This record gives sequence, structure tokens and C-alpha cells, in this order.
Amino acid sequence: MWRWAGAGCVQAVKTCKLPGRRDRPAALMSTLLINQPQYAWLRELGLREENEGVYNGSWGGRGEVITTYCPANNEPIARVRQASMADYEETVKKAREAWKVWADIPAPKRGEIVRQIGDALREKIQVLGSLVSLEMGKILVEGVGEVQEYVDICDYAVGLSRMIGGPILPSERPGHALIEQWNPVGLVGIITAFNFPVAVYGWNNAIAMISGNACLCTAMAKDERVNLLSFTGSTQVGKQVALMVQERFGKSLLELGGNNAIIAFADADLSLVVPSALFAAVGTAGQRCTTVRRLFLHESIHDEVVNRLKKAYAQIRVGNPWDSDVLYGPLHTKQAVNMFLGAVEEAKKEGGTVVYGGKVMDRPGNYVEPTIVTGLAHDSSIVHTETFAPILYVLKFKNEEEVFAWNNEVKQGLSSSIFTKDLGRIFRWLGPKGSDCGIVNVNIPTSGAEIGGAFGGEKHTGGGRESGSDAWKQYMRRSTCTINYSKDLPLAQGIKFQ
Repeated sequence: MWRWAGAGCVQAVKTCKLPGRRDRPAALMSTLLINQPQYAWLRELGLREENEGVYNGSWGGRGEVITTYCPANNEPIARVRQASMADYEETVKKAREAWKVWADIPAPKRGEIVRQIGDALREKIQVLGSLVSLEMGKILVEGVGEVQEYVDICDYAVGLSRMIGGPILPSERPGHALIEQWNPVGLVGIITAFNFPVAVYGWNNAIAMISGNACLCTAMAKDERVNLLSFTGSTQVGKQVALMVQERFGKSLLELGGNNAIIAFADADLSLVVPSALFAAVGTAGQRCTTVRRLFLHESIHDEVVNRLKKAYAQIRVGNPWDSDVLYGPLHTKQAVNMFLGAVEEAKKEGGTVVYGGKVMDRPGNYVEPTIVTGLAHDSSIVHTETFAPILYVLKFKNEEEVFAWNNEVKQGLSSSIFTKDLGRIFRWLGPKGSDCGIVNVNIPTSGAEIGGAFGGEKHTGGGRESGSDAWKQYMRRSTCTINYSKDLPLAQGIKFQ
């Protein structure tokens, strides 16, 4: 909701259904949090009662006005005017014009602009993190950390801007050079997610910019002028986006859901297992795509770990997410609360026992109790359903072969982790018959990925990769180029055409 926009970036908030925000009466200006003294810091970001939601060189917006709410108390923060179709058309046109200039700028100089974006974020990191916390509901340290992640990816992108490129390959023909040339795809549309509104946009924007692209947020999936559409969100919506993009033979980058698992073997260090499961299950109130949903415990340690987890859950400090000593905040919307309740009831129907939590908290806002469910079968319908809420299904297993198979039997393939001291087991886990996920960890949680590695997963998670490693290739197109610098014309494979 803040009013800063980086160079090479245009933003158009397209009119869409936002659960829990638009389906309620418009708030009076006097009741908005931005007008209350304790939230005066919001104005440091240039925010006011009603804010333009379109940036294409200047701020504007002629579409529908929506109200954004604080999930910790369900009070209105401020209003945002979204893009009209005319705004969208104008923004796409300006983005394509900007690309013509941006693509000709040398990559290291593009990196310098991205460095300046990172510096601007650094200057406002605390207040931006506070806004993320206020508007999304995650605790303050996570909100600030999310902005830090954008800063970090900017720093990463600066170095990358001097390294992107293809190899020079040996040609089988004398007097010929064979090279790979990488060029920007053009206009990149970014549809970000409510749970990481800054970081996910940053992953895409910083790398796309140093790669020579102009960015548009949010873009239409059916628009052929959008060369790459990056979507982060649910598998259901991602499938619709992918089909629309594929219909026009466009390029999509999908980072979707994850039904993630932690596996703790009999030799696991429980002093690592318990805090890892706690953080991965209840961090961001269970609203990370890498949140652990399934905890597989060897039958010999099951009861002890469950008891330790229950004690740890009882010590979680719940409260307003922007209070520095709080560890657990609200769900994002009332709809999320209803999904939580529905999943708990379904787990009970399928034979599960709620050993901790399972209820809505009696306080303002969208707070639910972090929940532990035991006694379900590994292939229960509810266990195979990703519920974006702090529900942890604890399951027993007997041996390595079965639990590796159980890890892989769900439709998603984002993140996974095992806890063990067995070196052979670790490498089997990392190998072709181990985890089928895009993130495969050992002795750490499923969440909390670093920016240096490629982020994404397999199967219904979408197959896309963002952030580090060679994820930059997703934002570029590759050409194989053969250059003849001789006076002869030999053909490949020794073919003679005379």
C-alpha cells in the first residue's frame, strides 16, 4: 500500500475480488487507522486516507476504491483506488516504451539502479516492515525481515548484473564460433501474494530489472503484450493463470502451494526437531507456502516429541503483531478463520484427535489457536489438503522407505526436511529416490529459505524458480548463435551439399 515505485517498474492494481476487504461497508474517513495518532508513522510513507494504486511514471488510478483492513483488529487502515481498464492500457503502453530504453542500458548500469532501490528500502526498512505487519498480520520482526529480503535480493542482483550471460561453446566446424546469447524477455507481469507482498515482488522485480526487463504489477494473463507472467499464490488460481497464458503461447513462472513435511527419525536431535517444527508450523500463523503441514515422527519418538511440542505451543506469545515481544499474530481474513475451523472439523471426522488448540481465540481480529492433530492416516483426505492455517498433522512411521514415499505422495512438491544423523540416509534423501520437492533440507525447518538458492517446487507447486542461483534465466530468452568468420562454408555433421 506504500507509495514508492522503483525505476523501470510500473504498477497497475487491477480490479479483482479481494476476500475480506471489499465485501463490507466502506469505512468513514474518521475511523481509518491512518487518522489515529498511534499510526501517524504511516504518513512517513506518503500514505493518506485515499491512495492511488497505479504508478506508471506518476501516481494515479481511476478504478474502484477498496479499503484495506488490519487483521489484528479488523479495523480499516486506509483506502486504495485501483486501476481502471484505461489505466491498465496506459500503463502497459508506458511499460513497453520504457523497456525500449531500459534494454539498451548495460546490465551493470541496470544493477546500479537496482542498488539505489535497495538503498531507498534501507532508509525506510523499519516503517515499511511495520506496514507489512499492520496490513498482513505477520509479527513485526517478520515484517521487517521481509523488507530486508528485498534489500538482500537487490544486493544480490547488483552482483548478478556483471555475471549473467551464456557460454562460448566449441564448434565442430573450423572458423566458426558457437555462443549462447541471453536477452530480456521484455515486459514481465508480477502477481504477488498477500503473505509476502514485498519479498515476492522484490524477488521478481530486482532480477527481472537487471536482466533488462520492464515490470508490471499486476498484469493480465491473457495480454499478449506481457512476455512473462510471474504468479505466486494458490494452486487453484495458478492453474487458471497457467492455462490462460498457455492459450496464447506465453511464458509463465508459477510458485504455488506446498503441503510440506518434516520427517524426524529415531536418531534425530530432538533439541533441533521441536523448535524447527514450532517455527515452521506457526511462523506467520501458518500462512507461508513453506509452512510445515505434516510432521512424520518415528514411532519410537512420537509421544515424546508431541509432549514437547504441546509445552512449546503453550509458551507462544500471542498479541498485536507489531508488538516486539509477540511471536504469533492473526490470520489474514475472516475467510481464513472459517477455512481453519472447517479443516479442524474435517480432521476430527477422519479420525484425528486435536491435542492442542483447534479453536478461535476470544479476542478482536482473526486469531485462531495454533493446532496439533494426531491419529490420522498418512493418506487421509485432510492431510493431503493444504490449509493455509497453523494446523500441524503429526503422523507415525516405521521405516525410511515408507516415509519417503509418504512425503512424496501429495500433489505439491515445494519444501521438505529430515532430521537424522545417518549420513547414508541424508544422501538417499537428496538423491533420485528421496524427496521430490524443490527445497530439500536436512536438520532445519521447511521454511526460512535463503535468497542465494533458487526458490520454487515441483508438481502442483508449478515448477517455477525465483530468487537466486540461475533463476535469472526465467526472465530472459536464449538464442544459440553460430558465427562464421572463415571464407568456407562447412556444414554440421559433415554434410556435403554440392
